[in-house]
Amino acid sequence: MSLPYSPRFAYYDGKPQSSSSTSSFQTIDPATSTPLANIHTTTPSAIDSAIASAQKAFPAWSSTPAIERARILQKAAAILRSRNDELAVVETHDTGKPFSETSTVDIVTGADVLEYFANLVGGGGLNGETIQLRPNAWVYSTKNALGVCAGIGAWNYPIQIALWKSAPCLAAGNTMIYKPSEFTPLHSTLLAEIYSEAGVPPGVFNVVQGGGEVGAYLTQHPSIAKVSFTGQVSTGQKVAGSASGGLKYVTMELGGKSACIILPGADLEQAVDGAMMANFFSTGQVCTNGTRVFIPESLKPSFEKRLLEKMEYLRAGDVMDPATNFGPLVSKPHFQKVQAYIKHGVETDKATLLYGGFATPSWLSTHLNKDYQSGYWVQPTIFTDCTDDMKIVQEEIFGPVMSILTYKTIDEVVRRANDTKLGLAAGVFSNDLNQAHQVIARLEAGITWVNTWGESPAEMSVGGWKMSGVGVENGKKGLEAWVRNKSTLVDMGGEVPTVFCKL
Repeated sequence: MSLPYSPRFAYYDGKPQSSSSTSSFQTIDPATSTPLANIHTTTPSAIDSAIASAQKAFPAWSSTPAIERARILQKAAAILRSRNDELAVVETHDTGKPFSETSTVDIVTGADVLEYFANLVGGGGLNGETIQLRPNAWVYSTKNALGVCAGIGAWNYPIQIALWKSAPCLAAGNTMIYKPSEFTPLHSTLLAEIYSEAGVPPGVFNVVQGGGEVGAYLTQHPSIAKVSFTGQVSTGQKVAGSASGGLKYVTMELGGKSACIILPGADLEQAVDGAMMANFFSTGQVCTNGTRVFIPESLKPSFEKRLLEKMEYLRAGDVMDPATNFGPLVSKPHFQKVQAYIKHGVETDKATLLYGGFATPSWLSTHLNKDYQSGYWVQPTIFTDCTDDMKIVQEEIFGPVMSILTYKTIDEVVRRANDTKLGLAAGVFSNDLNQAHQVIARLEAGITWVNTWGESPAEMSVGGWKMSGVGVENGKKGLEAWVRNKSTLVDMGGEVPTVFCKL
């Protein structure tokens, strides 16, 4: 069978590599459930070769002046922007996200991050500090690249996450072995080719392909200095545990069960729009989703009425149609997982199904042509009359499933919002900004918003609290995660202080 995309292999030494592997898998278009390309699993010996390539490239790349690295990365950002729509089509096929989203968010924001870190290091972002201790002694510090780093990507924002990892890594002078998710790998070699075209030397950015076994091999490899991982909590625990054995640096961006709090007196339109954005953008496949929507008891009837009126603005359909803003789930296993949660919410949790539910044949035929009806589509779903002990309220679903909960007092909603092992994101909607800031200050989450949801610009350092992660990405703090500090004390007094002196 002829597939629309060419096979994908490992990429190192500045070029695609043929594969001796007998293992391969297919990446699937989730909108239609049809195969897109064969992906050849990278063998351990090939991973070793990729790491060797990165090691070989590290001395020259890390010693290249920061301003020269910046120019190369700025060129790569310009190429990304010039190929935005072409890359967005690939992302749409691989993830199922509508082209209206991938063309305006995924590549755009990834290029922004690359440009940001290029400008940051080019403008002195890697400078250390100087401290005068006394007239004849001073301390200076330097920020030094770590070495060969591993980036393990997620399937929901493939090229964006690849750039979130590789941009600060390369800008700081490191080299990278990048493993995309096996569910959405098509972007990986395209990004490698763009880096090469921009002038990134061979071995600086490399790609290996495969599932968890490839990620585990990278994490345990003694030549890897740092592991940056994005994914679910259970996998992140394994990755962090494995990396800790070699005392590797780690950055973990993991899952969430975030609270979207509508405070008394909030603007109704803004609150409904925010809750929809926090639950249905990218078909709910966003780690920062505000899936627990807390509303005052008195606001519940009007909030739900306006919410139901606005659900018609979610438009499933041809993912290449600019009017489509709601796509399928990314894969069959994930589709089955989300369907199981919806079933549990109805049958076991006994939550009130306010909207949606299973993607029935009538819903599919109404919204999708026959080419799409075999894809991994679910209806956007809203449960109400939810309680904190329900499974759909406690566990991360990672799909378009909103749970509405009511509260009476501010102290109560803050306590309940914090009553989770996760702490990735949270947000409040209010016309009283003093109250909004007071509530935000009490929420146990690393990423928070007031009167908006989801935006994460390059300048904003983001990372989770509690079980939602370790470290931050983006912003100035994000660059610090890719360097190690060296402090040097210089004494110009002419004598070495010692207790071993003549009395």
